[in-house]
Amino acid sequence: MTSANPTSLFLPYDTGALKLSNRVVMASMTRGRACNTAMAPGALHVEYYRQRATAGLIITEGTWVSRRGVGFINVPGLFRAEQVEGWRAVTDAVHGAGGLIFAQLAHSGAVSHPDFFDGDLPWAPSAINPGQRTFTPSGFKETLTPRPMTIEDIRTTVAEYALAARHARDAGFDGVEIHAATTYLLPQFLHSDLNTRRDAYGGSAVNRIRIVLEILEAALGEWGAGRVGIKLSPTLTMGSLTPNQDTVATYNELIDRLDELPLSHLQIVRANRDLTGSPVEALQDTIGYYRQRYRGTLMANGGFDGLSGSAIVASGNADLVSFATPFIGNPDLVRRLREDLPLAGSHRETYYQGGAEGYIDYAAALETPEKIYLD
Repeated sequence: MTSANPTSLFLPYDTGALKLSNRVVMASMTRGRACNTAMAPGALHVEYYRQRATAGLIITEGTWVSRRGVGFINVPGLFRAEQVEGWRAVTDAVHGAGGLIFAQLAHSGAVSHPDFFDGDLPWAPSAINPGQRTFTPSGFKETLTPRPMTIEDIRTTVAEYALAARHARDAGFDGVEIHAATTYLLPQFLHSDLNTRRDAYGGSAVNRIRIVLEILEAALGEWGAGRVGIKLSPTLTMGSLTPNQDTVATYNELIDRLDELPLSHLQIVRANRDLTGSPVEALQDTIGYYRQRYRGTLMANGGFDGLSGSAIVASGNADLVSFATPFIGNPDLVRRLREDLPLAGSHRETYYQGGAEGYIDYAAALETPEKIYLD
């Protein structure tokens, strides 16, 4: 895998709305550097994202759609004018470096804490404690039983996603990705153990996916075709979010509906363990399974390296591959993968907090003489 012998991972890709210079995507990663009362990006964010602009596409850290969606300290939002202004500096820097960047829009739902809401309980599909921990201003705390959302709360939340999508456009982003992965609000709605509603938003796969589709349609209304994507993690096991007997049917229903929408991409997190004997055994080859159901741009995520990333693109099971942790210590990850250069490590203690250290102080690989490759 070299610049002299490029593989499929480094070929350009045309989504229809955007032309990516390669198929390496920087995945969303919470980094906790918005250390200000406005929860706005600052100079550190500008440099961090600029350094990584050689990715075919950058997807930002999960960015709160509203004050009610907050669930982790020092994470930026897209619901205030100061935040839009801060993100505009980021997008200008990325575009100036030749890159493309999407904002990932997020809402924590039940995996938040009253400390963020002046003592009020977080909102969720149902009054069920997800059994997680959240990073509050006074440290990590256990989640509590949330307040179940009313129909009006759901309508408010959909409207907040739409407004955040509009703010992302105003901030100069190239599109948005809806965060429906890990343990956040939308996966809570999709999970029949955490969503026990008996109204239009629960009780069946069709109803559980309703809020996701409404949010996507609202975002598409702000952006148009080819500029709105979504990230899903159907096999994730984390606390109460453990796949159950309804998981495959729910995600099948959702992805069949996604296939009808003019999305920019569907990002799928692949299984990271043996699923034999589990309710989601059919999803062991997660990416291959959903490739059969989804005809649009499919982005694979989950522990890929250059070789496996190139292989899944070459197989046709994925069009793009997203990388997370390797981008922390390797701002020039695309070049390192393409030229088969060693990858630098990164400092876990600075992943979610700190300043410049462990954030913008990782160096690019040293320039090396052109290599000669023999057949």
